[in-house]
Amino acid sequence: MSSFRSRLLISTLLLGSATALAAQELGDPHLTVVPRTGAEAQRIAKVIAPTQDFSKPETFEQNPAGAASVEVRATRDAFSQPSANMDFERELDFKVGNGLFKKLWVSAPSSTRASDGLGPLYNARACQRCHLKDGRGHPPEGPDDNAVSMFLRISVPGGPEDGVAEIEDWIATAPDPHYGSQLQDFSLPGIPAEYRLDITYEEVEVPLSDGETATLLKPTYAAADLGYGPLGDGAMLSPRIAPQMIGLGLVEAIPAADILANADPDDANGDGISGRPNIVISREFEQPMLGRFGLKAGAPTIKEQSAAAFSGDIGISNVLFPDPWGECSDGEVACRQAPHGQGTGATDASEIDEALEIDVPGLDLVTFYSRNLGVPQRTGIDDAEVLRGKKMFYSVGCIACHTPKFVTARLEDQPEQSFQLIWPYSDFLLHDMGAGLADNRPEGRATGTEWRTAPLWGIGMTEAVSGHTRFLHDGRARNLLEAILWHGGEAEPARNAVVAMPKEDRDALLAFLNNL
Repeated sequence: MSSFRSRLLISTLLLGSATALAAQELGDPHLTVVPRTGAEAQRIAKVIAPTQDFSKPETFEQNPAGAASVEVRATRDAFSQPSANMDFERELDFKVGNGLFKKLWVSAPSSTRASDGLGPLYNARACQRCHLKDGRGHPPEGPDDNAVSMFLRISVPGGPEDGVAEIEDWIATAPDPHYGSQLQDFSLPGIPAEYRLDITYEEVEVPLSDGETATLLKPTYAAADLGYGPLGDGAMLSPRIAPQMIGLGLVEAIPAADILANADPDDANGDGISGRPNIVISREFEQPMLGRFGLKAGAPTIKEQSAAAFSGDIGISNVLFPDPWGECSDGEVACRQAPHGQGTGATDASEIDEALEIDVPGLDLVTFYSRNLGVPQRTGIDDAEVLRGKKMFYSVGCIACHTPKFVTARLEDQPEQSFQLIWPYSDFLLHDMGAGLADNRPEGRATGTEWRTAPLWGIGMTEAVSGHTRFLHDGRARNLLEAILWHGGEAEPARNAVVAMPKEDRDALLAFLNNL
């Protein structure tokens, strides 16, 4: 760890082989990456350069996930298909992983020992309950709608800095002493839930050009009906809805150097955009890694993100989060003492793995499933209004954060993700989005106003898959225009340009976004 700060500085400020070497140390050690030659890097740079021609679609633009892109389905299953370039044997693993993703966990003890271990505190009984049809969650809609796909993260200031002191700009936080790192609103019988999510909205009108007006919903969040006493001193809450699941494996396959090359923490080029990487300590590899996943890029790999969700959301122990009571704190005595689905008395590694509520093979299958949820192909990309909207998207500066294209690494052990031209429309860096979207809760290097740029692929299919059009980290935006109007901070100039542009240009911009 002693040399990490200098490695990070090299990674974010320099170009060339030194950057690639330092960035590789921040990448995923489990991936077998074939190094790029200089000539290949030059070809890639040419391919991913932003287009200047908006008269027609770009080559391969209809396949946002390269050869892994899947055919469009006009059903709610559009996000639930395996990578199109997957062979039959691996598709069987995908289907088994899908079964585990959908599995409804039950409380222990149970006759179905392979499915027991739920809770005792939890947010959902299955992965699929939050990521319904592998799509996007939503805030509660009325008093009779529960918050099963939304919860509050929580932390308090300070905490240990062991292992992270060398990470520049790291912001030390700790789990709430009473409630842990997220609040669970469901519990097993006889054990109080931690809270009830309470949301109130204030309407805010925003005038647009050509006499139009938009109305935004400004939310206020509260943790009501606390089950275990007051929150800790200085407790910080952050609302989160479950994001869509498509394309995750391709994001993981982007070389760390390519993401770091877009970082500009001091705005050296003077464009007002200061993307920064989040660097986190991997539980799996016990080393600093580039954060890619989560709304603040707080997770380095799909496996770690999945393992954290099993533990925090469902209360299921696994190799990375082995506590059988999930998120229960020391003070939640009844929760810690409740029956669980974890075996006891194990001594060697294989016995310990089998004793966990989900074992390593099970976690790996869910990870494989999550890694290979296919991105649907785009249709109608040659439509005149879509092309006009694409030009608007580029001209107002949206691509400064929503980077259109990457080429993934050559991977010997992941053929579906290997060497694909992809179009996620994200730089996967942290950006200051202003006071309006601030949660005022830091995470790693991310400040209380910073968020990871959200990928846009598949965003136009949200209503078809999820049955709603709620966007942003907490679902406050009821459509894509509202999502744009909430942009502030580094994105405020682009937001203001959208407000001021003629209505027909703004409509074309929205047509382009809905075509992604």
